[in-house]
Order: sequence, then C-alpha cells, then structure tokens
Amino acid sequence: MTIPGFHDVSFPVPVARGARVTTHRQTDIVTLGSGHEERNTRWKHAKRTFDTGGGVRSLDDLYTVQSFFEARLGQLYAFRFRDPLDHASGPPGKAPDPTDQLLGTGDGITAAFQLVKHTSDAVARPIRLPVAGSVAAAVHGVTTANISVDLETGILTFDPGSIPAIGTTVTAGFLFDVPCRFDTDTLDIDLTAFKAGSLPTIPLKEVFLKEPADA
Repeated sequence: MTIPGFHDVSFPVPVARGARVTTHRQTDIVTLGSGHEERNTRWKHAKRTFDTGGGVRSLDDLYTVQSFFEARLGQLYAFRFRDPLDHASGPPGKAPDPTDQLLGTGDGITAAFQLVKHTSDAVARPIRLPVAGSVAAAVHGVTTANISVDLETGILTFDPGSIPAIGTTVTAGFLFDVPCRFDTDTLDIDLTAFKAGSLPTIPLKEVFLKEPADA
C-alpha cells in the first residue's frame, strides 16, 4: 500500500526536537445585528505548523536537512515528522501503555480498529502514522500480542481467534508521527549568519493524508 504524495521516511529526529510548534484551527465567526455571534469550525481536527530551524545545531544538521529537502522535491512530497510536544498516546515523558487510549468496544465480529488519540471528550484524533514496534494493545485491560498494525493507515487488526468479545474495551498505547511537508520551495540558508548564531527558518506544515492506493 502507498499513500499518494507521501514518502514514508522520517524528518531528522534530532532536528525535530528543537522545533517551534503552532496549532491552528479555522473558525468562521459571523456577528449578528443583535451583537450575538454564530461560530462554525471548518476543520474537525487541528493542524500544526513547525519551524525546525531551532533544532539545527551544526553544519552537519544543515546538510542533512538540505539533502532531505532535495529528496522531497521541496513542497511536493509529505513525510513523517516527530512532533516534539505530542508524539505519544500518553502525556509527555510517559512511556506508552496499552491502556492509554480507548479505540472501541468489542462486538465479537469486528477485528480492525483505528488508532486514535482523544484530545477531548468529544474529539478523537485519528493516528495514521504509528511508529514501527511501538504499538501495544489490550482487551479489557489485558495486554495481547495477537495483533498487526498498518503503519500507513494506523489500523490495528486482531488475529483470527483473538477478536474482542462483546462488551470488552479495546485500548492501545503507541508512538506516532505527523504527516508534514515543507511549507516552502526555497530553503534559504545564510552560512555567515549561521556561524554568527542566527538560526535558519525551516517551516513545515501538517497535511491531511489521502487514502492509501494499491502500489
């Protein structure tokens, strides 16, 4: 399976750790004649932008990012990015636990569950790019190894014979990446300024991935 417009490679993680993170929502606000407001959100889920210039510590880092930029053809292809603030099923600094996130309730038939991270009581953020080897699942609080995970869709599937029974809770813990692209077709690096302590601007933008297509 392949995702259109996406390269399944990771932005250099050491550089990502120094990124500046901004979270965006898009809200339409109309002020009525009475002074009251009507508000509507266009996006079900927030989008994030990142400035990774703060993670560049050396000329080697600059060279690595420049090579990565060239390989993605600027803005053309999206890629994996490790959000330094939010990349795990639990809170920052806590190792993933199989009971971190509720995926659903068993019905004795359904074998596949979408990985999600609950950002509020009403909003569950779909997780499309889990990190290989990081996903652990539990059924009614009991950890199970009888699963497989699609690393492009974030679909967790139970093996035949291990499908969750009716009424059982299905949970999971995991690490995940954010699908991003460069938010520029020009990577402007002034080596003189860099040596003087001025960091470059390397903007990235989260994208909503299309559905995978047959390779």
